[in-house]
Amino acid sequence: MADTLRRLVNTSAYNVLQEKLEAWYKDYHLISCDQNLNRCCELVELTSKVQGQLFTILSLTAREGATTDTSLNLIQESMEKEKKIRALSNSHEQEMQKMETQLSAARLQLDTMKQELADGEFELNDMKNRSATTLLASEDEILQLKADLRASRDQADMYKRKLDVLDDFERQIRTLKDEVSYLTAEKSLLQDRITRSRSSSPLPRRSRSPSPLPFLRSDSPTRAQLTNASRHSRLVTRFTDIYANERLDAQNLLSRYIDDLEMVQRILFISTVESFHAAKMAFRQFKLRVRKTLSPTHIGQESLDDAVLDYIVRNLDLYDIQSSVNDVIRAMNVNPKISFPPEIDFIMISSFIREMCRLAFAMQTLEPPLDLAFTTDGELYSESKYRRSYDSEFTAPLVAYHVWPALMEGNDVIVKGEAFTKRGALWSPRRSRSSSPIRSRGSSPSRALVSQHRITFAEMASVRRHSLLFDF
Repeated sequence: MADTLRRLVNTSAYNVLQEKLEAWYKDYHLISCDQNLNRCCELVELTSKVQGQLFTILSLTAREGATTDTSLNLIQESMEKEKKIRALSNSHEQEMQKMETQLSAARLQLDTMKQELADGEFELNDMKNRSATTLLASEDEILQLKADLRASRDQADMYKRKLDVLDDFERQIRTLKDEVSYLTAEKSLLQDRITRSRSSSPLPRRSRSPSPLPFLRSDSPTRAQLTNASRHSRLVTRFTDIYANERLDAQNLLSRYIDDLEMVQRILFISTVESFHAAKMAFRQFKLRVRKTLSPTHIGQESLDDAVLDYIVRNLDLYDIQSSVNDVIRAMNVNPKISFPPEIDFIMISSFIREMCRLAFAMQTLEPPLDLAFTTDGELYSESKYRRSYDSEFTAPLVAYHVWPALMEGNDVIVKGEAFTKRGALWSPRRSRSSSPIRSRGSSPSRALVSQHRITFAEMASVRRHSLLFDF
């Protein structure tokens, strides 16, 4: 018994058990589930060995210190305890086997889960690759669709240009047909006159002379007179087209930089009015130059004014439209009713101004010429000259500001304009958002000129507006 106790003490089984238990506690959250099970089984085995040794010491001690009667009892008790120990050992072994079986099953399940996880990662990578390939294919398709869209737009623009050219050809054909009809009528009239002159004269051959030619040519209409009706219709149509198309494009462009719709509409209206003023001034100067050029060489009974107008109609491309555009921009820079953000320039709507100048210049070649109606803020609203804008107060009698001018032929309204009506317009006038109507910035050469000659331009604008009231 003493030897068994000595071996138990020398092995320090409880110290080893305590150390392993503390080590397991420290590493419990760091190691895996399988490793925790293994350490638990190891501690159970070590505990069972220690218990076996203790039971052996117990039985030996009982045998040495007991009497015969008691020894039998102790032997019997020890045998029963051994049976219990064996039973416990068997049950312990069975539990160990069961735990090992469960551990094996858990390992198999873990391996299965690891395999499934690996398969899932493989499928995920494969899906990512397919998604990336699909995304690349979608981007290629999008690029191809964008290229097709650009090609379609270019083709549509080409067809539109061809259609415009075809419309020009059709207008020219109609004009030529009108000229042919005029010339046919003139020819029949001349033939009738020649026939009557031959029948009434006894000597038709002697009556021939070159003198009747100037007389006959004086009755012949010029090209300007022949095409006046067709040009009138074309220019009026173009005026309405600019209102419906170019004006809206310019309004959308300005709305990107100016949030106030009223200010945008004021800018476009004033640019339209200034374009007509600049075109009329340019037409008058151009007409004077043509008259000065043709007067020394003009012959025949055709009036010089008709010859000058006919020359202008045939040579509209000689009009210096860029000079008029510059004049319009300079006049707008000094206009106190409108303002513009400092980072941009009125030149951004130069294409709209150019079209209005070209149209206004061509309208001056008509007989009688077309012009815009005189307007002023706060004027009495006229149903014959304007229609109200959609956001107007339809019971207001006064015009707060004008959206589009009315087109006039003398005192007759050819095309109605558009006006915004509002009650109390005269008592709450619209003011410019900038502190000064003149903006001199280095980005525009025209504005630098304005800053140097602001008084001169203001006086010129005032004189021009007063003088153009009596032009045509």
